[in-house]
Amino acid sequence: MTEKTLNHSNILLQAIPIGGLRLIDNNEADDKIIAVMKDDAIFSKWKDIADCSQSFIDRLQHYFLTYKDAPGSEGKRCEIESVYGREEAYKVIEASNKDYLNKYSDLNNLLSREEI
Repeated sequence: MTEKTLNHSNILLQAIPIGGLRLIDNNEADDKIIAVMKDDAIFSKWKDIADCSQSFIDRLQHYFLTYKDAPGSEGKRCEIESVYGREEAYKVIEASNKDYLNKYSDLNNLLSREEI
């Protein structure tokens, strides 16, 4: 989350996780981490999902439940199992990182080699 307008997505920024949504999409886990941009003028005051208003969380849930919808689609594919706070978000990030490293361990070794 940021109060700034971002016109494209090919940027790097520092973000601080404050929570997440545990989504189930086509019977697979698809967690969505909610983070605020570091030093954001408005949102950097949020340290945990509990700092967000219920209407804000409702809007996030609505977005993630409907953003893949298309006319003629098969109906509801996603469900939100839970909303969780900062500590759980860090656990999800850590588990995702481990999964990535396990799946792409050869890539990780290639990237960590020194250039000759």
